[in-house]
Amino acid sequence: MTDSVLCEQDGAVATITLNRPEARNALTAESKTALLGALRRCGSDAGVRAVILTGAGRAFCAGQDLREHAGQLEAGAAPSETVRNHYNPIITAITSMPKPVVAAVNGVAAGAGASLAFACDFRVAGRGASLLMAFARVGLGADSGASWTIQRLAGLAVATELLMLAEPVTAERALSLGLVTSVVGDEELAGAARELAARLAAGPTAAYGAIKEGLAYAATHGLTDSLEKEAQLQDALGTTQDHRAATIAFVRKEQPVYQGK
Repeated sequence: MTDSVLCEQDGAVATITLNRPEARNALTAESKTALLGALRRCGSDAGVRAVILTGAGRAFCAGQDLREHAGQLEAGAAPSETVRNHYNPIITAITSMPKPVVAAVNGVAAGAGASLAFACDFRVAGRGASLLMAFARVGLGADSGASWTIQRLAGLAVATELLMLAEPVTAERALSLGLVTSVVGDEELAGAARELAARLAAGPTAAYGAIKEGLAYAATHGLTDSLEKEAQLQDALGTTQDHRAATIAFVRKEQPVYQGK
């Protein structure tokens, strides 16, 4: 890893921390590359069964580092370069990871930083956290999947409001809109995210991966195709150790112990 992105593993839970607190964890080319590498390693590591994504210090992530971005524009680079080369692969790595990803949202999550949280499967926010879809403030449209994720979390009207007006959304309002899973005291955030991730890590990892895949497929396909996709996923899950163990445990009125395979 690099100093700008840390990755630590405790049991079956890996925690990826954006680590530029002096810049509110704004994303540079280097930190985006490091983040993508950490996500891909966690995704392919069978010993990792749940992932927490968070930020160091008082912010989750302020989005793109605009100082670096300004220099790139002066050098003739197009904004779409970092979108295609960095943000799109990062969002894809989160959403396609065959295991749960929990965002622990501390402080501000702005622009692409908020998009990172929206791409995660769960979002636990501190009470002092806020979300800001800041793209329009710098004359840009949405990127990092925000046009897709916000609509599915909160609907078209909310997505339009957040992206066009670009005003901060408190943690409590975000909860009421369905943008975050839960809100806890700021001092309780790390523990709450860890508790949720540990619960998920002890669960049927293969089933969680199939659930993510099925939901993503159904979001862009009709009922008939989605029914067939569910059948295909069930075919694969039916051969797993977890399914067999859980079925036997149910018959015996015991609690199943999942192995994640």
